Amino acid sequence: MSSDSPGPVSGDSPQGRTPVHVTVWDEAGPGAPRAVLVHGTMSWGTECFAAQRPLARMFRLELVDRRGFGDSPDIERSDYTVDAEDIGRLLYHGAHLVGHSYGAAAAMLAASARPEAVRSLTLIEPSPLRTAAADPTVAAALERIRAAFGDLDEELGPEEYLRRSTEPYGLPVPEPTPRLLRAVRSAMRERPVWDAELPLGPLAAATLPKTVLNGTWETAHPGHREFSGRALMACGAYLAGAIGARHVRVSGAGHAPHQDRPAEVNALLTRLWRS
Repeated sequence: MSSDSPGPVSGDSPQGRTPVHVTVWDEAGPGAPRAVLVHGTMSWGTECFAAQRPLARMFRLELVDRRGFGDSPDIERSDYTVDAEDIGRLLYHGAHLVGHSYGAAAAMLAASARPEAVRSLTLIEPSPLRTAAADPTVAAALERIRAAFGDLDEELGPEEYLRRSTEPYGLPVPEPTPRLLRAVRSAMRERPVWDAELPLGPLAAATLPKTVLNGTWETAHPGHREFSGRALMACGAYLAGAIGARHVRVSGAGHAPHQDRPAEVNALLTRLWRS
């Protein structure tokens, strides 16, 4: 069965009720392993993980809309620490956890706080660059990104922000639907994830299975690859080494390997979640 619901956390659960919206895709029936999936910026659960829907034949997929995105309520400023608290409540008695980009930072914090409730942790193109700033490629990109986003015009509208976030990097400019523009407005006010300095000790100590996925970026626009792609690959490698995770590079993929190469990523997730 597939449904839109407020998620598996009930008002009388130990974690209480979370205010975020969760879409449930579940065709596997009672008792199927749970997986909580957390999207990145300028996105929402069902948009980010549309290509993972076939996995619902074997697993219960719970797609989170972070606050300010999708069908979740607005928030004055999106923040990965707030997202982590929401995710921690949604883990309830235990689930596999996946986070993409901005959502990976929140997933890392949630797993650090509640490692006993995480069956496995998968980070797709994690972007807390400051955490990996010991790598010179990451450090250089961090300064470049700070300068670029620090100079943004405060009067910039969401449609222009969307264009500047895609067109210069050879990415198609999506149709500016009301749902997307709301996501862009929330992204414009987010606490910058590239400046997130996350504690890695708790994750390193956790014995749960950990995987970091990166695209190889060889098919990406050169400008996009140089501005952020090389740094994200280096960040993923650094984080994988620091927390004891398996590092997987997905050929022919950019910042969204689960979208660019869904068959390969879905097969990887299936093996991980079954084990």
